Amino acid sequence: MSEVANAVRASMPSVRADLEQLVRIPSVAFDGFDHSHVRAGAEAVKQLFADLGAEIQTIRHGDGQPSVVAKFPAPEGKPTVLLYAHQDVQPPGDTANWDQDDPYTVVERDGRLYGRGVADDKAGVMAHVAALRAFGGKPPVGVTVLIEGEEEVGSPTLDDLLAEHRDALRSDVVVIADSTNWSTDVPGLTTTLRGVVNCYVEVKALKQAVHSGIFGGPIPDALTSLTRLLATLHDAEGNVVVKGLAGQEKATLDYDADQLRRESGMLDATEFIGSGKLTDSLWHKPTATVLGFDGPRAAEAANALQPSARAKVSFRISPAQTAAEAYEAIKAHFAENAEWGTEVTVVDEGGLGNPCSIDTDGPRFDIAKRAFAEAWGGTETVELGIGGSIPMIATFQELFPEASILVTGVEDPQSQAHGPNESLDVEMFERACVAEALLLEKLAAEES
Repeated sequence: MSEVANAVRASMPSVRADLEQLVRIPSVAFDGFDHSHVRAGAEAVKQLFADLGAEIQTIRHGDGQPSVVAKFPAPEGKPTVLLYAHQDVQPPGDTANWDQDDPYTVVERDGRLYGRGVADDKAGVMAHVAALRAFGGKPPVGVTVLIEGEEEVGSPTLDDLLAEHRDALRSDVVVIADSTNWSTDVPGLTTTLRGVVNCYVEVKALKQAVHSGIFGGPIPDALTSLTRLLATLHDAEGNVVVKGLAGQEKATLDYDADQLRRESGMLDATEFIGSGKLTDSLWHKPTATVLGFDGPRAAEAANALQPSARAKVSFRISPAQTAAEAYEAIKAHFAENAEWGTEVTVVDEGGLGNPCSIDTDGPRFDIAKRAFAEAWGGTETVELGIGGSIPMIATFQELFPEASILVTGVEDPQSQAHGPNESLDVEMFERACVAEALLLEKLAAEES
């Protein structure tokens, strides 16, 4: 193993200690949470890179959360690499569902670290720190680090921020450390991500609630109308049947069905929905998921026909089309399938997230695959799709069309990001840190 890999390994105790300190900061950018913690997270990140000798700048757009930019100048003739991660985290949810008293205090069990944000994405931040520490703060290529503070709320100001600071952030390679690996033993580089459309669908049937006994029968109620409308999103097998939503069948890998059952927590009798490969269903086909309803609580509901009802529905969009195209198809579907003359309104929750496909041709992607394979002891790096969405990757592609985009991961299928008991595999985290340092080393050697 190379000297730089050994240097990463030697630094891992301090990297882990700093990761645990970052996790202790409850940096949730959601409305209703104390955003001073997000600012405290940004300050902690600034110090980590300042200790390495970086030029530090805090940037923000409007009333958005702060982002940290750390710059290490490029040696003459060497490329510049942009390293992205985010330090904000999801809310912990009901702490009773965690196997520890405090989700923000890291605990170790069976070779995994548990805590909110320990994998998504504070480990991504620390992977960048670890790689730069391996070079003593003097990497063999130019490095610009961008650590965001509002990714978990959809990066509402990031597009404008990137556009405003385009020249300062311009790079030859962009490394986005916010994805996953095929397993703890098999490294992966993400090449496709689905987009997202979240919307509210409201059905109105009456001017006011009326007695269900006196008027029930000929008079439709909004809740029944809404549930029937939502049922039109899928066929009997569970395939999404919204006309105009595109899908693809291009996965070269496939998930083990029993493994997917375990990882998703499916009940024994629950069946998979849809047709074709599981990985195509997870990565390349659209989804339609009802996230919640507005209506009377069951225990408090009166015997009345409800005049209106609303649902929040999330659609994951295939890389085969844009989110705007998908949204038009979704609105048309709801309008065409409303029954009994009810009034239907569809409202975008606030921002459409585009899917993306990443070009894997060219030497830089090959360099990345070799770096990850070397860090994993010779195990070949596989190309992954991701069912989730990171819309700002499409923004990077648009603003920096000449840059090579590499989406790397510190997570694995057991990480449970966004859920209770979020975790990080200790050994795999070390490999991810080694892989990033090797990537910088190999880019310097092969792009002189």
